[in-house]
Amino acid sequence: MSRLKGKVALITGGGTGIGAACAREFAREGAAVVVTGRRKDVLETIVREIEHAKGRALAVAGSVTDETHAQNAVAQAVLAFGTLNVLVNNAGILTFGKPLHETDEATWNEMMSVNLTGSYRMTKAAVPAMLKAGSGSIINVSSVASLVGLPMLAAYSATKGGLDTLTRCVAIDYAPQKIRCNSVCPGLVNTPMASDLIENKDALAQIMTAYPLGRPGTSAEIAKLILYLASDESSWMTGAVIPIDGGMTAH
Repeated sequence: MSRLKGKVALITGGGTGIGAACAREFAREGAAVVVTGRRKDVLETIVREIEHAKGRALAVAGSVTDETHAQNAVAQAVLAFGTLNVLVNNAGILTFGKPLHETDEATWNEMMSVNLTGSYRMTKAAVPAMLKAGSGSIINVSSVASLVGLPMLAAYSATKGGLDTLTRCVAIDYAPQKIRCNSVCPGLVNTPMASDLIENKDALAQIMTAYPLGRPGTSAEIAKLILYLASDESSWMTGAVIPIDGGMTAH
């Protein structure tokens, strides 16, 4: 279990769901892990779990809407573990159920600030450390909502479409410096953010008609793909936007 041996990874939204699954997976594969998020107690639970398994981890509480936090999280990672090799931009929020003309500007701006500008802030903070390290891998957690039109999700989908474009541009800008950037686009995954929908059996059954594999994904399944992109096994991949969606976008 050494696919990330000697590497240091920073994971936003690392306390629950896909972020927490990445933290566990990365630590099992030898990485030192820094998890960020708004709830310190949740982050520290993940850190204790990793340390109990003889791994190395650090919690840095804060929001990706705060540029000072972004800079501090990277600085704390370098101070604690000596470098930064991997960034997973996983922090995100979702508001759905309204068409665009009923989506207020405050909701639009908040989703932009977290889902898109938050990834910009964290990437901007992380790149200098990766340049110093001589290479790096950035993985953006996007969504199938960036690939197909979905009802009542205009603001969220716009943030994820922007994130995929940001991924391609970062990949091109930093390829000469051996910093890679890729996106993963999950379909419906059984996470706390999707819990209301997952627990609504009738709504879930209707949505699953669009999924050939017939079930939601798990955080662990998404984390396995992110692990591959973080590792040197994917050293010839950059600028990719990869669906992982139970076949939903294959229609």
